[in-house]
Amino acid sequence: MTSALTPLDQTRLEGLRTAFDEREANHVAMNAVTQVGIDEVAHNYNRSRLLQHRFSVSIDNGTVTSQAHSGRCWLFSSLNVARFVARKALNIDGESTANPMGDFELSQNYAMYYDKLERVNYFLRDVAALVRAHEPIDSQLMRFLMGDVMGDGGQWIMAMNIYKKYGAVPKQFYPETASSQNTSQMNDQLRRLLHQATAHMVANPDGIDEIIDRTLEAGHRILTIHLGTPPTSFDWEWTDKDGVFHRDGRITPQEFWKRYVNAGLEDYVCLVDDPRPEHPKGRKIGIEHLGNVAGGDPTEYLNVPVEVMKDCARRLMSEQGLPVWFGADCHPMMDRKAGQWATDLFEYGWVYGVDFDMDKEQRVRFGDSAQNHAMAFVGVDVADDGRTTNRWRVENSWGADIANKGYFTMSDDWFSEYVYEVAVPKSMLSDEYRQAFDQEAIMLPAWDPMGALA
Repeated sequence: MTSALTPLDQTRLEGLRTAFDEREANHVAMNAVTQVGIDEVAHNYNRSRLLQHRFSVSIDNGTVTSQAHSGRCWLFSSLNVARFVARKALNIDGESTANPMGDFELSQNYAMYYDKLERVNYFLRDVAALVRAHEPIDSQLMRFLMGDVMGDGGQWIMAMNIYKKYGAVPKQFYPETASSQNTSQMNDQLRRLLHQATAHMVANPDGIDEIIDRTLEAGHRILTIHLGTPPTSFDWEWTDKDGVFHRDGRITPQEFWKRYVNAGLEDYVCLVDDPRPEHPKGRKIGIEHLGNVAGGDPTEYLNVPVEVMKDCARRLMSEQGLPVWFGADCHPMMDRKAGQWATDLFEYGWVYGVDFDMDKEQRVRFGDSAQNHAMAFVGVDVADDGRTTNRWRVENSWGADIANKGYFTMSDDWFSEYVYEVAVPKSMLSDEYRQAFDQEAIMLPAWDPMGALA
């Protein structure tokens, strides 16, 4: 059989070399990039120095947290929003003696423990239904589910499913472990366990229920060995920032969440900017097979123009003084050390002599961009008209040794191009948008870019 692919022959290769040599700028770029790397050469000095870390609205949320070597950004960012609410309810600051082990935080390890346990159950039940329906094991869906199982990523709705069911605990009652800070080995073992369970289901469909029970028990055992036994209750006492001592007695994590944290967070909805025209603005979008808690809220969003997302985020911070959870594609045009994002922060096209001209829709459609990181907005610079946004202050979860003590600055144009999701109170939306949540969602396949996890 003759291949239809045209080989790269010697004549064409010589032509490429000649074209490279004829452009002097290529040699300058090569000399620089081979010595210091592309980002150092392409860095836009004028853009960087003008992207100031000043904001007309700024929210103090204490010392930036660190997710270490894990993909728990969605849990860290949602708990960063929650800890802001808790600090106000408890009248404490970030370094309160409420937490003698350091700045006040809510346990990310606790949230991850129950997320992983629930995901074991969710995956087993989901795959069992597919096996019983005779889904081919080599179908695109099964291959995707097998490859995507037991990662660390998630969504705001998935985080709320955990907090609604299991509550939250201050970090000192369930601190980090070696495996919570570096999840790869634990995830590998859980992934292997679930792959094996699927193989057993396919081989023995009549024994599926027993396979689920046995695997769930093993998953629980693995998680507890890696992360420790989570508390079911704890003695809660603290000293507020005015020096007043408080004792609340023994409470459960669920009681702690309802008493000090919730403040309406459970009623938030997610807005997304899906730029593909076949998914109309004002319509609800759902992702098949995406979730963590069986029986929990489905992962659904309302597709809206990005300007609606900006307006809601601005209003939530400026009018209610609350941080805003969001998801973005964090890698393009990012200076991690300086803590900056702007669409022209790096002039790669100038260095390479290439015009990178894809818009947001094309980047999504052709696999160049998708949500991969969640953070919290904790400030915004608003123009004198009270509505136009210039730049955004971002609380990350990569520690305080980078950026402005861990806080990043995002240009407004970068928001338009690379932010995909925000979580806001449903009450903030127009009547039209609120009613849209009552409609049936447009269901997208599990591998759709809008299902990408932070």
